[in-house]
Amino acid sequence: MRKLRRAAKGSVALVGALVAGAALAGAPAASGEVAAPPTVSWGQCGPEVSVPADSASKYSCATYRVPIDHDNAALGTIDLTLLRRAADKPKEKIGSLFLNPGGPGGPGRDLPLAAEHIFEPAVLDRFDIVGFDPRGVGESNPLRCFTTTEDASEVHARMVPVPRTRQEISDALSTYRDYGDFCARNAGSLLQHMSTEDVARDLDLLRGAVGDATLNYVGFSYGTMLGAVYTNLFPGKVRTMVLDGNVDPALRTSNGLRYDRERAQGFEAALDAFLTRCAESRPRCAFGDGDPRRKLDELAASLRDKPVTLPDGTRIDFGSFVSGVGGALYAPAAFPGLAEDLQELYGVVRPPEGSGPKTVRAGDLDTLLDPVANVRHDVRPDSAYTSDDSYFAVNCADKRFRHDSGRLPEIAAEWERESPLFGRYQAFADPAACPLWTGGTESYRGPWNKPTENPVLVIGNYYDPATRYEYAKRMADELGFARLMSVNAFGHCILGDAGSVDRAVADYLVNLTVPPAEKVYQPDKQPFAAE
Repeated sequence: MRKLRRAAKGSVALVGALVAGAALAGAPAASGEVAAPPTVSWGQCGPEVSVPADSASKYSCATYRVPIDHDNAALGTIDLTLLRRAADKPKEKIGSLFLNPGGPGGPGRDLPLAAEHIFEPAVLDRFDIVGFDPRGVGESNPLRCFTTTEDASEVHARMVPVPRTRQEISDALSTYRDYGDFCARNAGSLLQHMSTEDVARDLDLLRGAVGDATLNYVGFSYGTMLGAVYTNLFPGKVRTMVLDGNVDPALRTSNGLRYDRERAQGFEAALDAFLTRCAESRPRCAFGDGDPRRKLDELAASLRDKPVTLPDGTRIDFGSFVSGVGGALYAPAAFPGLAEDLQELYGVVRPPEGSGPKTVRAGDLDTLLDPVANVRHDVRPDSAYTSDDSYFAVNCADKRFRHDSGRLPEIAAEWERESPLFGRYQAFADPAACPLWTGGTESYRGPWNKPTENPVLVIGNYYDPATRYEYAKRMADELGFARLMSVNAFGHCILGDAGSVDRAVADYLVNLTVPPAEKVYQPDKQPFAAE
């Protein structure tokens, strides 16, 4: 989830197998009983953590050692990085509330720094808020497939976001094949142990290590997958769990191709809803004049045929256009800017009759062109490779793809027919990469219906582009004990942007009060609403 991510770079040393056995949390004691896990040793955060100066005493940091393979101590250990925001009322503390921002591959250590913008004061009063970088991510022994930026750049240079020609498709597949080869050579044993099941077992060690008998957890986006896996691995250890922006765990782990096809459809549905709302919001929506759907189709068709080069040399092709539109759909606050950018660009490719093309500069298209950092690839040239490659390591372990890569052109064409803007784009992500991946493929795949003592709260926005509302309904149905909270909102995830949802979640986390069934919640602000 982009608005909640806090980038974290760096590495934590991998501990050798020769010393691992004695250090593993939960290793068998001499008597044959399982020893209690070591507790987390909290201390002052380093200068790399931007702790607010006026409340620095609330925050502390730590690392915690977990096994690379929870079933084989001989492979050694890695250190996970954590950050804690202490409860405002420690004498009334219920326990710790663990967070995960999604991705997969989103660094979560620094997420507690944003807790005051996500949670009600009642939650901050009663819980230590704990964030952690999952294994292979951020500061938690980042999984790296390349040793230099030059190698990474050379491999990815052939790749375009939306391959269309035979050569571009061939280049995309060869890129993913080379990528996998580099990972096999450089990523080490961690590459085979990056599944959500591995992370869920890490999370259970962390729960015990902070002294909690049961888990309190909030997961965003892919973090809902982590929550679902934990709930079914450790159903008796869950006190409260909130899942915001849900995946469909059963489909994701059984049929990756269908899951990603439906994901493209979800982006397309969110785009349709944005265009409809824009048309209804004239003149507050800058792209609302005429027929926004027709105009966007014309704009997309023009960029498919011929990229636009702005006067300052900035090139906008179909791939960058799709990426920009898709990224803006994550956050309703970006909708006015997206509408303005679409109208500006439309004036370039479809100038009014009797006038020349409009002159537009890159600075006029901030929403479409402002780059979103990709923690897998965005590194400075000529520097040591410091990114991580956790995204595919997790997704390709969890998702099950059974198609041959040779079918990609056919698959992409079919998806493009039903999802014109996002179908081909989605087809050349996980469905192209995972059949060629060299990492682990073992993960938890169900059952998903193990009951917990209290219901899991499952929150879904009607117009979420990345995790469609249908996925939230399925998550609630698949889990053994869940309550669906439906929100009449755009954008990806909602906590922090809907007071009614925030208050209900706080009441649940603190008092175990379950929200009413069938209620539809509203965001604090709808797109293009009159001021």
